[in-house]
Amino acid sequence: MTTRHHHTDQEAAMAATNPTDAPFLRPVRDDADTAAVPARLRTHWTADELMAMEFTPPVWAVPGIICEGVNLLCGPPKVGKSWASLGLGLAVAAGGQAFDAIRVDGGPVLYLALEDTPRRLQSRMGKILGGQPAPSALTLATACPQIGQGGDEAIAGWLDRNPDARMVVIDVFAKIRGAAPMGASAYEADYAAVGAIKRLADAYAVPFVLVHHVRKAGSEDFLAEVSGTNGIAGAADATLVLKRARGQADGVLYVTGRDVDENEYALSFNPASGVWTLLDGPAEEHQTTDTRAAILRYLRANPGSGPRAIAQATGLGEPNVKATCRRMLADGQLTADGKGRYGLPDGTS
Repeated sequence: MTTRHHHTDQEAAMAATNPTDAPFLRPVRDDADTAAVPARLRTHWTADELMAMEFTPPVWAVPGIICEGVNLLCGPPKVGKSWASLGLGLAVAAGGQAFDAIRVDGGPVLYLALEDTPRRLQSRMGKILGGQPAPSALTLATACPQIGQGGDEAIAGWLDRNPDARMVVIDVFAKIRGAAPMGASAYEADYAAVGAIKRLADAYAVPFVLVHHVRKAGSEDFLAEVSGTNGIAGAADATLVLKRARGQADGVLYVTGRDVDENEYALSFNPASGVWTLLDGPAEEHQTTDTRAAILRYLRANPGSGPRAIAQATGLGEPNVKATCRRMLADGQLTADGKGRYGLPDGTS
């Protein structure tokens, strides 16, 4: 068992300016010292050989949501992705509860906060922890070389020194992705960038979380909202998209992947504590409430609007707006003029 290295304040300061010199992000050992490739990393077998193999269960950072491999955590700016990823890092490192509800096994976590400063990280962790002690199993760094320029070796070095690692979080993916291969198309470049990190995740059987953005334009298919080409989501093992209407506390986490069941989770964000909490009941119930509230707010200021205008202004999907408006009309929450334009009943403020 590897003894955990307790770095000094001076070493931690070095990490912020030169991550390759930091004891927790030094490059991996020379290839000449690498052990034989494990059987699970071989690339071909006969069918009977494969069926006779015994595999250990996959490592789950968050049971049912984040499994070993590459997990994209996507969402629009300011939706709370970094709060969610930092909260997950703290929970997994401490062996607490993810989203304030899901029990997780504790162990070492590497969190690359590549858009943050130590002061901001301290402030955010203080909010999330709410007076609880900070877990020593969480390693944080605010700088790391790009993949292909020393970043992969640095992360591998940390994983070598933490064989019981539970998760690696990279916030954000764009800060660490390597240069595109010469002559590669946009799709090939995106696929290669995620694929390089996937090789690390597969080699160490550790869940990686890549924080990423979504497109400005919404879509009925949440996978289509991932920024970049389809190569990004295609190379990842799972994609998680976090949505929250502007000014609303409740949101929905959409999850799909190769080893996870496709699902939707209703979450609530508390700005005072920076904590995302899993809500009871199906996400649709909470989402419908937010959808109706968004439509009412818009029509209060813009009576006589149609579903398309409402959808464009609120960021909701047009089919969802059409269906919700019909239900709201039937429930007496809206009026209609017979031309597909809606308003609020008389006396509604």
